[in-house]
Amino acid sequence: MHFGKRNLLAIMAAVITIGCVTVSAQTLTTLHSFNGGDGRSPEATLVQDSDGNFYGTTPLGGAQAKGTVFKIDAAGTLTTLHSFTGFPGDGAAPVGGLVQGSDGNFYGTTASGGAFFQGTIFQMTSSGAITVLHSFNSFFGEGAVPIAGLVQGNDGNFYGTTALGGTHFQGTVFKIDAAGNFTTLHSFSGSPTESANPIAGLVQGSDGNFYGTTPSGGEHFQGTVFRITAAGDLAVLHSFSGYPAEGGVPFAALVQGNDGNSYSTTAVGGAHFRGTIFAIGAGTVFSF
Repeated sequence: MHFGKRNLLAIMAAVITIGCVTVSAQTLTTLHSFNGGDGRSPEATLVQDSDGNFYGTTPLGGAQAKGTVFKIDAAGTLTTLHSFTGFPGDGAAPVGGLVQGSDGNFYGTTASGGAFFQGTIFQMTSSGAITVLHSFNSFFGEGAVPIAGLVQGNDGNFYGTTALGGTHFQGTVFKIDAAGNFTTLHSFSGSPTESANPIAGLVQGSDGNFYGTTPSGGEHFQGTVFRITAAGDLAVLHSFSGYPAEGGVPFAALVQGNDGNSYSTTAVGGAHFRGTIFAIGAGTVFSF
């Protein structure tokens, strides 16, 4: 209570010293409220097509309560393009967002459903016609449960991660082309020497390699940043150590800044135990 009063007094003193600061109010418009039948609990970002519409996913809701793909215009008119059906068809629970390929189609993943109950990769036209390109099957050494969306590489292939499955049952990195030709590039083996259980998607750096994070694995069991080539050669760039110097458990993907460094967040750790924002350079120089 004393700490709160002290902060309040400091804020009041600052206001007295510099005067009131006027901040222009920003107008927020709710374009659509989901009702369950048209989707539920969207988690991923939207992607805008050249037609001006925005396309997205919901992991729940829809006609079969297994998730949807939708489009919405700037005026708020929403169209449910597809309701997923689960097993054994087109998958269920599309947690990750969509990516629009160079062919104009949209590509995405479902975290469950499909022929083996372990998730799918799908292609969708702008009118909502779905084609399942791949159903994951960890019994064949593949990954399972792709939570993140895909990224299209400079070579035209799509790259992604699975949180589970693979040779060591700790997740994978894969690539797939628009025809459905699928390759597991790497199976994570976990701590103490490697990454494990990637939840976030990949980004392609200006050097042509792909970069990602894992919330577990690594030398200190608190997650990693990794680099992987299009051929599947993987290097762990950093193992998070948590409190007090660094963060730990990075759930989010990286973004590459125009300075060449990559930036992201950790969910826990840091000086106050409440997470961090970090930068990591191409030369694996790590700083906060």
